Amino acid sequence: MLGIKRLGLLAALVLVGIAPAAAAQAAAQPSEQDTQYLKAIHQVNLYEVQAGEMAQKKAQNQQVKDLAQMIVTDHQELDKSVKDLAGKLKVQLPNEPTADQRTALDQLNKASGEEFDRLWVTQGLAGHLQAIQATQTEISQGSETQVIQLAQTALPVLQAHYDALVQLAEQLGIPVPEASASGSPSPGGTAPGTEQPAPGGTATEQAPAPGGTVTETPAPQQS
Repeated sequence: MLGIKRLGLLAALVLVGIAPAAAAQAAAQPSEQDTQYLKAIHQVNLYEVQAGEMAQKKAQNQQVKDLAQMIVTDHQELDKSVKDLAGKLKVQLPNEPTADQRTALDQLNKASGEEFDRLWVTQGLAGHLQAIQATQTEISQGSETQVIQLAQTALPVLQAHYDALVQLAEQLGIPVPEASASGSPSPGGTAPGTEQPAPGGTATEQAPAPGGTVTETPAPQQS
């Protein structure tokens, strides 16, 4: 009888030990916000690498070619970090850009010369603006420390790309998203001939969304 009681006590102690471990494991699971951000920024990377590689081959303007090379390198490095972290957190990433992004890539593929340069810059402005907003949302609303840290690392890279695209757009005479009173790009601002859809929403003809659903956040600060 005593042996049975001891076994019961041992079982209870084992269960007590398992419960906190199970709770800790459950707490380690990324939130919906964290998961969606990893997927969205991965799709941004897929699109930017493909669009940038296309620009290096097809662009007429050398500055477009140079900026495209920088964007490709930076997004490849960022995506390596995204894939490594997604693997650790067991988040399954998409294997291709969104339908909107594929449409945009097809538009780039059909364009040439100055038309290509202007379209690439226009799409880059819209995509990077929305990627910055998605990243700001993750920093403010995410719950998984590692994903938030990745977003904090990504933000200055995305901002540098956006600033460079703005400067290039001004040189080429391409309208940029309207600035708010603070001088920062406004989420409601528009790229030439387009509306700014929410990431993952329905893209317009020229400005695809970078993918992933995010909430609206303050616009990025221009340097």
